[in-house]
Amino acid sequence: MNKQTDCYTCVNLNCLIKKHVGNEEVKAIVRDKHTLTCKKSQQFIMEGAPIHGLYFIYKGRAKVTKTGIEGREQIVRFANDGDIVGHRGFGTEKTYPIGATALEDITLCTFTSDTLFNVLHKAPAFTFDVLLFYADELNKSENRVRKFAQMSVREKVIDGLLYLSNKFGQTNKYINIILSRRDIADFAGTTEEQVIRIISSLKKEKLIVTEGKKIGIANPKRVAKEMMSHNYI
Repeated sequence: MNKQTDCYTCVNLNCLIKKHVGNEEVKAIVRDKHTLTCKKSQQFIMEGAPIHGLYFIYKGRAKVTKTGIEGREQIVRFANDGDIVGHRGFGTEKTYPIGATALEDITLCTFTSDTLFNVLHKAPAFTFDVLLFYADELNKSENRVRKFAQMSVREKVIDGLLYLSNKFGQTNKYINIILSRRDIADFAGTTEEQVIRIISSLKKEKLIVTEGKKIGIANPKRVAKEMMSHNYI
């Protein structure tokens, strides 16, 4: 049985529920919340499955995927503590257009679509922040599409590593998430072989450091400068 998380003591200040938990209407949906725990590699949203609500990550990390050309999996984003997953299916859609898989043991707070629709009609401050969230997500998606159309394979891999470093941070030289080269390739929109080759090249140039699957950006300023010269940052 899953142990219920407590929104009032939650430390994820970027979570929209936590931010508005003092609102009476939001307090009401907190009582209808369910907590779900998943093991590493467990899929908790299946692409094409009927929509039943949104997921807020209480603790853990996940990858959000979409099926691309010839059935290949494309990673569209990564999610961390406090992030929302499943919002691409929230609204008039009947099925999830994306899938989501735990990258480590993860705890999720889940709210049904009906519960969220109800509070959106009653809590304008909460609704406004949800609107801003969607606008920000749309802007990020559009920028990513624009950049990818112009980037070389090397630039796509560098951009992906910078994203991971900014998203999860670095500790003791290494990015605070360990991904397979295949996952990096699926996010960068290239092949595993190209990622291995480019990572080897970047390491020789002393731009990154590696240890097994661990990767760290050794020279962030120089790496960022290379991307800035093409107006990608």
